[in-house]
Amino acid sequence: MIRVDGRTLRCADVVAAARTEGPLGIDVSIAAMRGAEHAWKLAEELSTRRVVYGRTTGVGANKDDTVESSVEHGLRLLRSHAGGSGDEMPPGQVRAMLLIRLNQLLSGRSGISPELIGALAEAVRTGARPLVHRLGAIGTGDLAPLAEAALALTGERPWVTGHVPPVPVRAGDALAFMSSNAATLAEATLAAMRLDTLTRASHAVAALTYVALDGNPEAYATPVHEARPHAGQVACAAEMRRLLGMHQTPKPGRRIQDPFGLRAFPQVQGPALDAIHYLRDVLAVEINASTENPMISTVHNDAYHHAHFHTAYVSTALDQARATVHQVAELSVARLGDLVEPEFTGLRPFLAAGPPGSSGVMILEYVAHDALTELRQAALPATLGTAVVSRGIEDHASFSTQAARAATAACSAYQQVLACELVAAVRALRMREADLVELPVRDAFEAASEVLDPGVDDRPLTGDIAAAVGVLDVLARI
Repeated sequence: MIRVDGRTLRCADVVAAARTEGPLGIDVSIAAMRGAEHAWKLAEELSTRRVVYGRTTGVGANKDDTVESSVEHGLRLLRSHAGGSGDEMPPGQVRAMLLIRLNQLLSGRSGISPELIGALAEAVRTGARPLVHRLGAIGTGDLAPLAEAALALTGERPWVTGHVPPVPVRAGDALAFMSSNAATLAEATLAAMRLDTLTRASHAVAALTYVALDGNPEAYATPVHEARPHAGQVACAAEMRRLLGMHQTPKPGRRIQDPFGLRAFPQVQGPALDAIHYLRDVLAVEINASTENPMISTVHNDAYHHAHFHTAYVSTALDQARATVHQVAELSVARLGDLVEPEFTGLRPFLAAGPPGSSGVMILEYVAHDALTELRQAALPATLGTAVVSRGIEDHASFSTQAARAATAACSAYQQVLACELVAAVRALRMREADLVELPVRDAFEAASEVLDPGVDDRPLTGDIAAAVGVLDVLARI
């Protein structure tokens, strides 16, 4: 049961909503509904005695056009803005978007009608999903996707799955419903949580490679990381010590210094852990935030015009997370290169086992570098540009929408990189018959061994890579 009260929604709740096909158990706060109703009544009253953007005026460059606060004006706004294009938004993202928007509206500062909030809650509860398109936002409000969703609630646009009885749009509902980045936040949250899972899984993958290469434990030693105690770096080193059973003085490795893929892992993984932690903190604020412009304050009995629709916090946090994850992925590819090198493993080149000239896992490096290149493209900053729209009135954009899409692409590429390393590490450990009996990382080896083909003859490795991707969630929990 997910509590929806405008204050306590968690990123994990958003993921649960995205993964749930069909009815979703939600507990909508009665007190929050009453607060939203109070704001609605106040917004109606304010519109009779002062200028309120989007209610008594047009929007964007039409802000100085006086209009009558009416249902017709609201419907025109929704119809004109429901111009989304491109592919359909993925089902999970739509479900997450609806939950986030419902939660934001229950913060009680939108001035939207309780009837529309109730219809949205029913859609979330029953799993009804409107037809929403992917394109139509630049990080200053998901105008097109949310307008499409609002028109579905009114009965003017189709539902892909299920439906709810149509409700009328009240005066002022249109802009109040669209004033949010809920679709962008949905994708960003799903990507952030996936990156969190993958970075946790990468500890286990790197630990398996460490054992396969007889790594030097000094690189993870507590005194080393106490000397430069960045939070993420310290956490990564501690996790490696845990997985590798380094509670007492461990035996020395084969080399005085390992390649950077092992030796510098905490220093490179640390910034990624910190960046993802920060991203999650930003998103936890955003999914519980009132971003509607204008904001209706029942405490101060007034309306405030502002720029909460601008999502620079989200876009910059996403850019940082993708950049740091790319560096971690580079180390994974480097460790894969070490795993196919006899100097490091004591095994044949490419972990081959057949007749002379056998290729073994040679192809994994090509796949990994291909995926790493895709990740590199996805890691390019989305914030190094802007857009001037609406006749110059809206003269800056965060592009958080595009940053979130890039984060989704980064997740897909990064898991392929990790899968390639995992396939090679497990193969090397099998061929070496490494002793993992007393190490916690043994659980990771056994989980991966259950799904990876034990054969070592030259064969297509497509299925192995797919199986390795599938077991990363398990490794993240070990």
